[in-house]
Amino acid sequence: MTDASPLFRPLTVGAWSLPNRAIMAPMTRGRATPEGVPTPRMATYYAQRATAGLIITEATAISPQGVGWYRAPGIWTDAMVEAWKPVTAAVHAEGGRIVLQLWHMGRVSHPDFQGGELPVGPSAIAAEGQSHTPEGTKPYVTPRALDGGELSGIVRDYVTAARNAVAAGFDGVEIHAANGYLLDQFIKDGSNQRSDAYGGSIEARWKLPLEVTAAVAEAIGADRTGIRLSPTGSYNGMSDSDPVASFTYGTRALSSLGLAYVHVIAARPGSMMHNPDAPEMLETLRASTTVPLITNGGHDAASAGEVLGAEHADMVAFGVPFLANPDLVARWQGGAELNAPDMATFYAGDDQGYIDYPSL
Repeated sequence: MTDASPLFRPLTVGAWSLPNRAIMAPMTRGRATPEGVPTPRMATYYAQRATAGLIITEATAISPQGVGWYRAPGIWTDAMVEAWKPVTAAVHAEGGRIVLQLWHMGRVSHPDFQGGELPVGPSAIAAEGQSHTPEGTKPYVTPRALDGGELSGIVRDYVTAARNAVAAGFDGVEIHAANGYLLDQFIKDGSNQRSDAYGGSIEARWKLPLEVTAAVAEAIGADRTGIRLSPTGSYNGMSDSDPVASFTYGTRALSSLGLAYVHVIAARPGSMMHNPDAPEMLETLRASTTVPLITNGGHDAASAGEVLGAEHADMVAFGVPFLANPDLVARWQGGAELNAPDMATFYAGDDQGYIDYPSL
């Protein structure tokens, strides 16, 4: 890999000038306190990776109702905002750019996180899989279907979280509407079987995600707002009867908001979210998106260069390669060998497998 690769070309995206197009993808790491407050080691972790074109943080809960992963961080209290400030300051001191991913887990939370109450979702349909609770993994339960009158409060929670992120020093936010979490649950008809204004047709199922995105963009600026989608993802038991029609509609509507970017998880072999039965939609969505497009899904430097060279996306996000290689961009530019990732330490622990991966 040489500096001539499009992966290393600068790009202006929304309010940010990026030195390269290698984006650090959001990755849950479980290093916050049990109460969801960021810890000092998180500042070290993100600062080590500041040469990414843009860092997208791990998913961060917008409210107590949105929590569903033990020791994942939050952004709804003053203590959380204050604890995030050293993280953003450390990244900025290294010349980096960092946005906060906003998360509501919806039906894939668990009563252990909700004081014994049921988690919420668009419909009373349980997800497949298990929740990572403080007492270990437990099967997902059937959620309580949200009442239509509650949805404006969820929009407000996203807006408050976005404003808190800016107060904590983040350069912007990414709205998590992928991987079977709340907004994705509303989009896909396998999990949304409502009969009110937020269910049924494609337009109705996109109503809440679009309301959230428009409200966040108005609150902190569209040029500081991105969104992540997984059109064909099956993680957390997700399915949709016509993802091509749904996400073509959705990306066109999102583009009209003038966002900084749309981030699409592609159905590629090698991705942790790979769905072998799904259609390849990246080129389809490229044609329906008028804002910068990030793609993610098992890429290495060579395949990312090909995607960028073909103009199927403007940036490529990498998860595990950045996790195991703080200086990933420099390694690729110099043709250096990559560190091997330690999967046993991906989601919880201390410094090991988190801030002790060596740089060149």
